[in-house]
Amino acid sequence: MENVRERLLKALFDTRAIRVCPAGEPFWYTSGKIGPYYINTHFLYGGEEKANSLLKVIDGVKDNKEECTGVLREIVMKNYNEDDIYRNTIDILVDAIKDTIPDDDYDYISGGERRDWFFSIAAADLLQKPHITIFKDLDAYVFQNGRSERLISVNGARVLHIADLITSASSYERAWIPAIRNAGGVMKHSFVIIDRMQGGSELLEKHGVKSNALVCIDDGVFREACRKNYINKGQLEMVKKYIENPDMFMKEFFKNNPDFIEKALNSGDEKTASRARLCIEKGYCNIS
Repeated sequence: MENVRERLLKALFDTRAIRVCPAGEPFWYTSGKIGPYYINTHFLYGGEEKANSLLKVIDGVKDNKEECTGVLREIVMKNYNEDDIYRNTIDILVDAIKDTIPDDDYDYISGGERRDWFFSIAAADLLQKPHITIFKDLDAYVFQNGRSERLISVNGARVLHIADLITSASSYERAWIPAIRNAGGVMKHSFVIIDRMQGGSELLEKHGVKSNALVCIDDGVFREACRKNYINKGQLEMVKKYIENPDMFMKEFFKNNPDFIEKALNSGDEKTASRARLCIEKGYCNIS
């Protein structure tokens, strides 16, 4: 029988929630840097098409803050009952929370706009906890017993925040933690599907938040993926070099592939070209 890690890893690659580029063809990131993999955790909702469909729904309802959570709860729980991959992911998350955090050690579950809601709303429903829906402007609403009310005060209550992904935890520091603090609450725990191991958990610890994750992105994840034939050996070696030193990986790649920038600039794809221009402006490559 497959263990929990194997099941989740299979789901991540089956849905392309983790996507590794072919050897020698790194992705362009919005920062103007390059790297060998993308992570779209929300694809665990049942695939890219389903995930993008839910994002469209979110964009259509998030301005009606009082109704937002109720609409999304109905949709995600319907998908939970119908989609094996999503149900498996949520069940793994809920079981991990039960095994890690005592039920009496948190009073609310929170999730931040937008992708956290893919996981936080369903988990709150199954764990029978009120859900605090936090918006990017730090406004927040509590959903409980089918009703949603603006968050005013929680009188020192303890909160577990559920997120799809943690990188540097900038969203936590900018919005999620302050929103709970402004209501007199304490964010005591965080649980994410994926931790990119880029300093986020350490930052949360400084804010007094205990960080937990189902999957931590290190070379062990990709070695296992290679053993399972989700990626090949060439992709594995590329990812290992990147994880060891992302900036050195980038510099060496540009040195060994001097025409990569030029091809991006002339690709005809404005998104790719703009990221290549940003790369030059930021000095990530030695091209002027």
